[in-house]
Amino acid sequence: MAALAPLEGAARAQIVVIGAGYTGLSAALHAAAGGREVLVLEAGQIGAGGSGLNGGQVIAGLKHDPHVLESLYGERIGAQLTACSGSAPDLVFDLIRRHGIDCDAVRAGWLQLAVGERHLRLLERRAAEWRSLGADAAVLGEREAAQLTGTRRYSGGWIDRRGGTVQPLAYLRGLAQAAVRAGARLFPQSPASRLSRRGEAWCIESARGSVTASTVIVATDAYTGRAFDELRRTVVAVPSIQVATAPLPPSVRAGILPGGQSVSDTQRILRYFRLDAAGRFVLGTRGSYADIPAPAATPAHERALRELYPQLSGTAIEYRWGGFVAMTRDGLPHLHEPAPGLLAGLGYNGRGVAMASAMGRLLARRALGEGPESLDFPVTPVRPIRLHALSRAGARAAIRYLQARDALERGLRGASAGGLG
Repeated sequence: MAALAPLEGAARAQIVVIGAGYTGLSAALHAAAGGREVLVLEAGQIGAGGSGLNGGQVIAGLKHDPHVLESLYGERIGAQLTACSGSAPDLVFDLIRRHGIDCDAVRAGWLQLAVGERHLRLLERRAAEWRSLGADAAVLGEREAAQLTGTRRYSGGWIDRRGGTVQPLAYLRGLAQAAVRAGARLFPQSPASRLSRRGEAWCIESARGSVTASTVIVATDAYTGRAFDELRRTVVAVPSIQVATAPLPPSVRAGILPGGQSVSDTQRILRYFRLDAAGRFVLGTRGSYADIPAPAATPAHERALRELYPQLSGTAIEYRWGGFVAMTRDGLPHLHEPAPGLLAGLGYNGRGVAMASAMGRLLARRALGEGPESLDFPVTPVRPIRLHALSRAGARAAIRYLQARDALERGLRGASAGGLG
């Protein structure tokens, strides 16, 4: 893909997408493929936000189980949400295949593993519910979990074979290239500073230019700025930091995640991990609000390495990176249409690789003229969080409290657990 320049001067398009993460680029790709003239504005460089800086896990479903979605939205819409989110990994891996995206994609499944027996009962029910809906899933006992992971730290869990992993930045760049090939125009370092209505059109102003369009898609998630302040206040931006070790020696690597699955656990401050294509062990958890992750910001990661796999003690950490995750009040993503021709999708609560890709397609379908009732996803009002200005301080306090609770439970679980040879 040729080098991209910031927007300069006045431009026009049928659809303007604000934000070049998974949501925005999926929306741009699908809208351009539908024959529309699409222009994308990105505040930074492509990949500078959370879409390029996550753990690369492709997970089916949402935070809430299918029966909870039905209780919240009713049987019909709940079932639609379940189907949409459950098939989101299919979309990711289909986009990778159709557009030849080189991103180390592996679809070996996702493990969700329990810290303690109480959590295991919950995961057993979750697996049974998804299996009843046709998902390729199975319950794992403690021994099976240990065999698949190489650690005895977990009581069991379930495997969801719909899931997988990608190199997140490579996947994002592949979506950008596919969108450009489909006809979309991308402008990095072009933050949207103001949105206004001019007759039947929208005008978006940027640092050195402006663009007019009949439809605007806001796809900024945790990076939503004050130009869209009401939308910004519907989410809390929470930092998530990853570390990657040096490539592991073959003898060590063979005993860690031998089947190539990715893992998330059920700690209150969850830990998630996988191996990358070079054999690095990649582990993520919530972090501080520091702009650049540094060794001082990742003690929880280094402790987790030692707890999960004692054989990794002393292994050098080669990379540290982090981005922001948009958390919503109800733990669910939201599709909004606050005004005619103005659409937004955000709030993936840590499951953005798959669900943001799916949300982008939903937004494109709506922008292409489909009615809300045909989207298989509810269009909800924008409802800012009360006292949102205190949310960052509250998130910091909550993270510290939950980390302390997790540490206490790990201590009680204690020395009976450890790595497998």
